[in-house]
Amino acid sequence: MRSLRTGSTPASRVTRVLTGALTGFALLGGLLLSAPAAHAADEPLRDLADAKGKVIGTAVTGSKLTGTYGEIAAREFNALTPGNAMKWASVEPARGSFDWAEADRIVDFAEANGQQVRGHTLVWHSQNPDWLTNGTWTAAELRRLMTDHIATEVGRYRGRLATWDVVNEPFNEDGTYRQTLWYNGLGADYIAEALTAARAADPSAKLYINDYNVEGVNAKSTALYNLVRDLKARGVPIDGVGLQAHLILGQVPSTLQQNIQRFADLGVDVAITELDIRIDLPADSAELAQQAAEYRQVVNACVAVDRCAGVTVWGFTDSDSWIPDTFPGQGAATPYDENYAPKPAYHAIAEALGGTTTPPTDACTATYSVVNQWNTGFTGQVRIACDGAALSSWKVGWSYGAGQQITQAWNATCNQSGATVTCSNASYNGTVPDGGSVTFGFNGTWSGSNPVPVVTLG
Repeated sequence: MRSLRTGSTPASRVTRVLTGALTGFALLGGLLLSAPAAHAADEPLRDLADAKGKVIGTAVTGSKLTGTYGEIAAREFNALTPGNAMKWASVEPARGSFDWAEADRIVDFAEANGQQVRGHTLVWHSQNPDWLTNGTWTAAELRRLMTDHIATEVGRYRGRLATWDVVNEPFNEDGTYRQTLWYNGLGADYIAEALTAARAADPSAKLYINDYNVEGVNAKSTALYNLVRDLKARGVPIDGVGLQAHLILGQVPSTLQQNIQRFADLGVDVAITELDIRIDLPADSAELAQQAAEYRQVVNACVAVDRCAGVTVWGFTDSDSWIPDTFPGQGAATPYDENYAPKPAYHAIAEALGGTTTPPTDACTATYSVVNQWNTGFTGQVRIACDGAALSSWKVGWSYGAGQQITQAWNATCNQSGATVTCSNASYNGTVPDGGSVTFGFNGTWSGSNPVPVVTLG
């Protein structure tokens, strides 16, 4: 598992913060984010998944569960996974001092919206508190710390969570055990001990081992397979395996469904727990179409196996994805873009779950962005993009709400009368093909505030 993007905005990405689009904007977490009228499936994903007896989930950041972000999370998904809120460093940053605020917020939100919660994660080599990782512990002390932590966290949510990722990422790529605080201190049996402690803390929750690069048949997934087989033979409580599925465009394993089936044949459930498919930026329409096909491939593989519980995406919007900050130059990995518009991947998920989508009536959109801002000036741009339609000419308009004035424009002819601005194409960029886009820019002045306007495309 990997961390979702936090609420702070890295300096390298600050130009993405102020954006506006066709139907308006929402004030979210102190930042203005565009909220276009996103065309979704004819039925929400969660209804399609429910009809197939599957989970369609998303990782979420608790502090963002308001506005458009919260509306989509509630409408489209029947399960939530806390991206960071239940990790040990988050809940017990100082020994004996607990912070459950964000975890509670997510669980409360899920219960209010009829959603399952997947607890993530109890025993891992990463995102542990400093007091734990920097301590010197005997085996007995370490075992007690681990089992007490499990009893405390799982016990807090007893009867409220459907699933727990009890042990996360125990293996190296070659199938050997990862050398961690837990393995080095307790040996491989720490896994069985953690599962046993979790079962005692909540007998109703399903208990999983979760790992990455185990989606296809390989040395690492075979090590996980052998571990699960051995645990079951010993009577250790193990209900499922999580295949994280942090994938790269063009690299979905051909043995994915075969691998899901072989775990199912052991008598455990399987879940795709952290799906995203990253692309080298900027992503073009052909790459987004390929990404959609690969999302469909993953969901189809799960749908085809009865014991595949479902699919969780690791963040539903590119604005909340961990990919760009971890893999510079890559991104666009989730089913929704940064402005909460569903991408082809979203529609592919819907279709794999048996749904249909109606083509949007407004297949061309205009998006306003502030790309630079200083004392009393700013540089803005408008991007006109088409998906499912084309334009031979274009005109956009908006009204400023705080006295902003445009002083210079390029790649468009712009006129301002009072607060009203209209811009039309230049002689050389009126054509916008299906799958294409054009951008024009301008400089302006502002005083006091520089709110993002609502843009219309005519």
